[in-house]
Amino acid sequence: MALHRTCDGVARRDFLKVGVLGASALTLSNYLRLSHAGEVKKEAKATSAIFINLGGGPSHMDTFDLKPNAPAEFRGEFNPIQTNVSGIEISEHLPKLAQQMDKFAILRGVTHTLAAHELGSQYVNTGNRPIPSIEFPGYGAVVTKELGGLEDLPQFVAVPNSPQKAGYLGVRYAALSTGKTPTAGQPFGVRGVTLGNGLTVADVEKRRTLLEDLDTTFKAVEKDSQLLDGLDRFGDQAYSMITSSRSREAFDVSKESPSYAAPFGVTGFGQSCLLASRLVESGVRFVTINYGGWDTHNDNWVRLKTKQLPPFDEGLAALLGGLAQKGLLASTCVYVTGEFGRTPKINTQRNGRDHYARAMFMLMAGGGVKPGQVLGASDDKAQGPAGDGFKPDHVAASFYHNLGIDCHKEYQTNIGRPVMIVRDGEIIPELFA
Repeated sequence: MALHRTCDGVARRDFLKVGVLGASALTLSNYLRLSHAGEVKKEAKATSAIFINLGGGPSHMDTFDLKPNAPAEFRGEFNPIQTNVSGIEISEHLPKLAQQMDKFAILRGVTHTLAAHELGSQYVNTGNRPIPSIEFPGYGAVVTKELGGLEDLPQFVAVPNSPQKAGYLGVRYAALSTGKTPTAGQPFGVRGVTLGNGLTVADVEKRRTLLEDLDTTFKAVEKDSQLLDGLDRFGDQAYSMITSSRSREAFDVSKESPSYAAPFGVTGFGQSCLLASRLVESGVRFVTINYGGWDTHNDNWVRLKTKQLPPFDEGLAALLGGLAQKGLLASTCVYVTGEFGRTPKINTQRNGRDHYARAMFMLMAGGGVKPGQVLGASDDKAQGPAGDGFKPDHVAASFYHNLGIDCHKEYQTNIGRPVMIVRDGEIIPELFA
C-alpha cells in the first residue's frame, strides 16, 4: 500500500516507530514491556476491534450518502444502487459492499468543524476534540490498556501504520507497526516478530541474556521514567512473542486457505484486511488499517472509480464476509471512517470536492451493532445533518460501549490531571440490537 500525502503535506505514518528487531532485540522488547494488561469487561459485546482509517477524507456524496435528486452542481457523476437491505442505497461503485449491507450500519450526518487533515484525524482517531494541553490516546491504546491480551501476541497492530498515538497513556500502549502491507500468496514478515535473515530461536535466547543485563543498567532510572516504566515486568513477553510460533504465524497471510483469501483480492488494502482478519482470529486485540489517498480535490470521480473505491469495496466486503464466515463478526467491532467528508458543491475548476467537516459518513459493524440500518441523515444537498446529527464523540462512546469499556472512566495524565476516556460523548442507543 502506497504512502499517501494529503494536500497539507501530512504523511500518514506513525510518529512512534516500534516493533523493529535490532541487533539486541531492544526495540521489540521495549514495545512489549511498555504494554499493559487490563481486564475484559463482562458486559462486552465485542472482544476485539478493527479500525479502518480512510486518510484524506472520502466524499460522503459519492459513497454512502448520495443525493441523486440534488441540483447538478452538487450531486456528482455517480448513481445509487440498491443494497441487499430493502430501501438502502449506496454508490454504484461499491457493488460488493452493497451485497454485505446486512452486516454493517451506516451513520450519516456525522458532523464536526475541523476541516484540516491533522486536526480532523486526531478527532476521529481519539473521539476527543483536540486541545493544545493534552495529547489524547487513540482507540488502540485505550483498548489495549483496558482489555489486555495474550502474552505472546502484540495487542495493538497497525497495518502498515496509524495516526493513532498513545498520548498521555505513554508509549507502553503504542502500536506495533508492520511498516508495509502483505503481498498476496507470500509469507508476510514483520521485523521484530518474524525470524528473518537467518535469525534462529537460539540467537534470540542468547540476546535475551544480553537484554537482561542491559535492563539492570536501567533500574536506577526506571522508577521515575514513564518510558521505562515496567521494563522488567514485560521482558518475558518479548521473548515469548519472538519464539512463539503462534505469533509468527498470525502475521503469515499465505497460510490462509485459497478459498478464504480469494475474495480479498491482491491489492494492498485487500491484503491488509485479510491480515486483520487473521490477527484477530489469532487473538490480537486491536488492528488498525490505514488506507489513504482520499484527498480528491482534483478529478474526484476518476480517482474514486478507478483507484480508491474498487480496492475498498473488495477488501471491506471480504473482511465483513470473512469475519462472519469464521464466526468472528459477533466478537469483532469494525469501525470505518475518514477525518471528514468533502464539499457537496463541486469545485468545477478542478472537477473535485474539497475539505468539508459539516457532513460525513462512518460505518460500524460487529459485536452488538445492529446491522442493515442507516442511522442519521444529511439534508437534501448533504451540506449538514438533517437534525442534530452525530458528533465523533458520540460514535467513539458507542465504539467503546460495544467493547464493554466505560467511555466516562477517568484516567490520570502523567501530571495527575483526571481526564475521561471520551470527554463529551454519549452512546447512540439505536446503533445496538
